[in-house]
Amino acid sequence: MASSLSVKYVLNKVPMAVKNKKEKEVEKEQNENVSKKHDETVSEGSENQSDTSIKEEDGQTSEDKYDDLNNRFLRLYAEFENFRKRTNKERLDIINNANADLLKDMIPVIDDFERAITNNEGSEDVVAIKEGFSLIYNKYKGILQTKGLKPMDSKGEVFDPEIHEAVANMPTEDKKLKGKIIDDVEKGYFLNEKVLRYAKVVVGQ
Repeated sequence: MASSLSVKYVLNKVPMAVKNKKEKEVEKEQNENVSKKHDETVSEGSENQSDTSIKEEDGQTSEDKYDDLNNRFLRLYAEFENFRKRTNKERLDIINNANADLLKDMIPVIDDFERAITNNEGSEDVVAIKEGFSLIYNKYKGILQTKGLKPMDSKGEVFDPEIHEAVANMPTEDKKLKGKIIDDVEKGYFLNEKVLRYAKVVVGQ
């Protein structure tokens, strides 16, 4: 009889244990779902808070800031284009009028030539004609020198390919003249220490 009661007691306990186990699993699953929903709610709240902070910052949305930056860029680009066009126009004006001062100073030389031609038409005084041409030449040369033009003194100098152009080589018995310039075929000129025209020279060999 006691054995029968024990079996009955055990059989009654088994369903209760299974039931308790299922209840615990259900409770655990419910707790996990509640925790997950809480995390999602917190996450959404933080995102909404972040969006709100973006919108509330300076009272502008991201789209408003984009439009503002785009407008600034367009204005800056337009200003740059105007500056570039204005600079190019000024540069062209400078290039076109760069010789204005020189030409203005050269006009009196033309006047002197015209007077000399007129006066020399019936003149037979060779000395006076030579003096007139010398005066005009010196005036012309002086004007160019004031503008930075300077002739090269090449004769007797050592040949320098940086400023000289050899058009001929001439044999020489004088050892001192070998490698040096014997004659100027065409004089060279500097403009403000820069070579304007290379001197064409004959070099001793």
